[in-house]
Amino acid sequence: MKIAIATEGTKVAPHFGRCSEYTLYNVTDGSVADKTVIPNPGHEPGFLPEYLSKLGVSCIIAGGMGMRAQNLFTAKNIETVVGVTGFVDDVAKSFAAGALKGGESLCEHGQSERRMNHNCGDHEDHGHGHTCGKK
Repeated sequence: MKIAIATEGTKVAPHFGRCSEYTLYNVTDGSVADKTVIPNPGHEPGFLPEYLSKLGVSCIIAGGMGMRAQNLFTAKNIETVVGVTGFVDDVAKSFAAGALKGGESLCEHGQSERRMNHNCGDHEDHGHGHTCGKK
């Protein structure tokens, strides 16, 4: 399974679409391998789910993500885990061990995004108390 973690430096980014890069890992049998860092190609509605899907990603991990984006990832069969903080490598290891816990989305969006119907404040229960296990 391939995971993508929204990354700022060595830490999980607070917003998946505004991060500077994504750290990709292959997760197999409780361990991580093949760490690759790729730049964020841009934040346009619907683009990142398609882009990451083509890279073979089946789970994206971030501090925050709006419901619209989560629904777009779900449509591409990509699991989303939000509310995650910490060092990227530690988060990947926790995911591989089946111990990663998500929570409420940490993203805060400005007025311009609200005008584009990108609403981060209308959270469903998706991700709350979510324990992300191996597939």
